[in-house]
Amino acid sequence: MRKLPLLNAETRPFWTGGEVGELRICRCGDCARYFHPPAPICRDCNSINVSPTPVSGRGTVLTFTINHQAWTPELTEPYVVAIIELEEQDGLRFLSNIVNCAPEAVAIGMPVSVVFENVEDVWIPLFEKAAA
Repeated sequence: MRKLPLLNAETRPFWTGGEVGELRICRCGDCARYFHPPAPICRDCNSINVSPTPVSGRGTVLTFTINHQAWTPELTEPYVVAIIELEEQDGLRFLSNIVNCAPEAVAIGMPVSVVFENVEDVWIPLFEKAAA
């Protein structure tokens, strides 16, 4: 089983949004910047007027690696770890796995979309190749 994150007031919306099909990223109500991981203060303007906001869940593979070491039993190798840049904002990056795609088919610049894996009360955001 994956190691599950601690759910608290700041992180719960992010880790549970998948239940309703939403990838929720913190957004500042004052400067309108998105930021991840979740935090109570905007990293750009230091405002406390932040809230989790649903985003499209679409992005592009910025870079990736194919891991050939099964570090835990549930991660069958090989698997892809990627940095995804979400389409909502330049520089809004997200570390995740690419799933439902042969590792050798993953490429920099590949369009992807979010899918969720439910484990107990957590919905883990993963990405797969976007439909054409």
